[in-house]
Amino acid sequence: AVVSTQSTGIFSDRKKFETWRKLWTDLAESEMELGLDITKEQIKEMRENISNIDWARAAAEEKLRRHDVMAHVHTFGAVCPSAAPIIHLGATSCFVGDNTDLIVMREGLKLLCSKLARVCCAFASFAVSNKLIPQLGFTHFQPAQITTVGKRSCIWAQDFLLDLAALEHEIEGMRFRGVKGTTGTQASFLELFNGEHDKVEDLDKLVSEKAGFSNKFTITGQTYSRKVD
Repeated sequence: AVVSTQSTGIFSDRKKFETWRKLWTDLAESEMELGLDITKEQIKEMRENISNIDWARAAAEEKLRRHDVMAHVHTFGAVCPSAAPIIHLGATSCFVGDNTDLIVMREGLKLLCSKLARVCCAFASFAVSNKLIPQLGFTHFQPAQITTVGKRSCIWAQDFLLDLAALEHEIEGMRFRGVKGTTGTQASFLELFNGEHDKVEDLDKLVSEKAGFSNKFTITGQTYSRKVD
């Protein structure tokens, strides 16, 4: 099967780990906006190094720490020395892992929708071009009535349109894991904000919106609900 460069880009390691860094930056920026002791200079340093990934160092860090997320926290921190203490602040591995999976899944579905829409357009053009060409329709493997090639192709197009509508509905309803802490209790963030529940809720909302999600899970465990998968 032929795999498009768009598809391989969405599911690539570079996309994955750059998204981790974007999430860490969005988290730190949101924490700063809500009053934590984080500076604009630290955020700037993080944003400027999102694509600056030292793959050899990341591999060495993972071999040493036996933890992929911590390996990339330290690899990111090495190129953002002033921001290193606030990278991943209050977060758990699934903050980057699960949220990135949701971002990637949504982008993959959007790509599939665009390709499916082009298939529907091609069927529409084919149907119009062949609307007057007769063909014999069968039922129960027996000759039945005359129909047209154009009409039959509309049936196929309709099936793909149903698929497209289902995918668009799935995309519209996708929820972000957001900022939920280690086991979904948000306890680490509540501690960071000195027990201010409203700020923890605002943090969850801010980070989700920065990631492009208007919907987020109200509750999770460590992971988002696998019903999504």
